[in-house]
Amino acid sequence: MVDTYCVPLTTLVKEFHMEVVYAATDYQSIRLTVADVARPGLQLAGYFDHFEPMRLQVVGNVEVSYLQKLSPNERAMIYDRLFSYKFPALIIARSIRVDPECLEMAKKHNVTLLRSADATSDIISAMIAYLKAALAPRITRHGVLMEVYGEGLLILGESGIGKSECAVELLKRGHRLIADDAVEIKKITESSLVGNAPTLIRNYIELRGVGIINVAKLFGMGAVKAENEINLVVNIVQWNTSEVYDRLGLEQQYMEILGVNVPMVTIPVKPGRNLAVILEVAAMNNRQRKMGYNAALEFTEQINRHFDETLGRTV
Repeated sequence: MVDTYCVPLTTLVKEFHMEVVYAATDYQSIRLTVADVARPGLQLAGYFDHFEPMRLQVVGNVEVSYLQKLSPNERAMIYDRLFSYKFPALIIARSIRVDPECLEMAKKHNVTLLRSADATSDIISAMIAYLKAALAPRITRHGVLMEVYGEGLLILGESGIGKSECAVELLKRGHRLIADDAVEIKKITESSLVGNAPTLIRNYIELRGVGIINVAKLFGMGAVKAENEINLVVNIVQWNTSEVYDRLGLEQQYMEILGVNVPMVTIPVKPGRNLAVILEVAAMNNRQRKMGYNAALEFTEQINRHFDETLGRTV
């Protein structure tokens, strides 16, 4: 199940160090549910078709200089209509002085009025990036997330198959832990996923027979990472002699998570297989593929050329 998130307006005000010029009566309960931030230029000129009242509105030098050319009555009429749409808040950039008409209409319609010292474009881009990350669709999966040679490996498999033990071996080999047991996955863009650990279990690993260990304190702070993009899913399964496993790797497998297809490899395990080394090779191989090199394809083409040449000499 995908979780839906919201961001309290008070959190955004604190994060971006904004001044509260006027706090609406519902200021403490306002929640932001969309990541877009708008500049109401056309709305100040009277065009409200397709206006989205769920978005934060930001005005800067351009909007204010336009309004200053109007009479106080005209400004009051424009602000009156704008604030009647009851959007979450109006943010005035560059610490520009608030017009009396703006403050009056904000109070009339009970809309929060904020002010920021940042430039208009800076605050809009920063807020959109912050809100996109905070409001991103997310899901929690049972597994382990490791950073191996810069690649984010999401290790999946049934309980007790050895995911955490493999993670510890990777830690000893210099790689980093992001999450053990539960991985929170967020869809940051249409083609990328980022995983992290729930706050309560961050930096901890459970090893059966040993108990809970704190990776940051046992291996050092360099052994942990807050979050990482998920580049490869590693599905660990018990070795089954009746199953046929891909030995060349020509067909790329994918796992769909939150609508994003992530490359996947299925690794069968049995006593004697060094799983940590296999995962290191899988990470490096995935990185090579992203850079345009496919060893399986090269090998197959080489074999085909060999048989073509042999057949030609026979004929």
